[in-house]
Amino acid sequence: MTDMRVNIAGVELKNPIITASGTFGFAEEYGLYMDLSKLGAFTLKALTREPRMGNPPIRIAETASGVLNSVGLQNPGVDEFLRTIWPRVKGIDTVKIANIAGACVEDYVYVAERLSGTEIDLFEVNVSCPNVKHGGVNFGTDEKTLRGVVEEVKKVSGKPIIVKLTPNVTHIADMAKAAADGGADALSLINTITGMSIHAVTRRPLLANVTGGLSGPAVKPVALRMVWEVYRANLGLPIIGMGGIMTGADAAEFMIAGADAVMVGTATMRNPSAAEEIGFELEQFAQKAGLNRVSELTGSLNIE
Repeated sequence: MTDMRVNIAGVELKNPIITASGTFGFAEEYGLYMDLSKLGAFTLKALTREPRMGNPPIRIAETASGVLNSVGLQNPGVDEFLRTIWPRVKGIDTVKIANIAGACVEDYVYVAERLSGTEIDLFEVNVSCPNVKHGGVNFGTDEKTLRGVVEEVKKVSGKPIIVKLTPNVTHIADMAKAAADGGADALSLINTITGMSIHAVTRRPLLANVTGGLSGPAVKPVALRMVWEVYRANLGLPIIGMGGIMTGADAAEFMIAGADAVMVGTATMRNPSAAEEIGFELEQFAQKAGLNRVSELTGSLNIE
């Protein structure tokens, strides 16, 4: 039998399969379709300081081999989450990751402080948000801004910090280094790629927000390349890879490229139990490969 355990910033996961933020809600509804305790971890929907209604509809549009979304981080706010939702999900027997977001550094700090005393195991800092105090430039597209927000969250978190990197940059490894310099304990990538879809007859965008984030199999080649680039940067941080993972073989490819664990997102929109099934397929893959530990896959890309 292959040992499926992996370690992310000192937190042991029973397997490398994590559900991605924004595609799994607050996890409880998925318990109707799968045994949540079989996940390595689940990531909560992004939490902000204040409640957010999100963007107006239409917010989801299917594209060739992928999905565009402009949901806009809809959530009840961290305080309401702690009051009404956290009591229902904190007992789920697996690692729990909170995705935190904000419009300014102070927002991130507030959410991290509010969650630091809970049983949440890891924070995932979503740096794909626009920084309203600095002209709306996304935190994750400017090295100095990225490093700064990580430094401030690190001061108050009390939990290991995963920084979720945006792919909408020229050099992803530079952003990964900025996160590491700020005190990140792990990295996750990639977030969605900015895209758009147009209805040719009406000549109107399909999304009310015009543009949205592209996810699904269409982004997988880009995601693999970026995971590999960050792995080659030798930053010494665990990497969580994501972007179009639909099968156990997909998950294995991300680990071979350098990921220590993977996140499953868009696949759950088609099949609510996809994460559990991908985990089973990955275990079968590892066993057929004769691996003692699934972690032996990480960084094993053969380019000779």
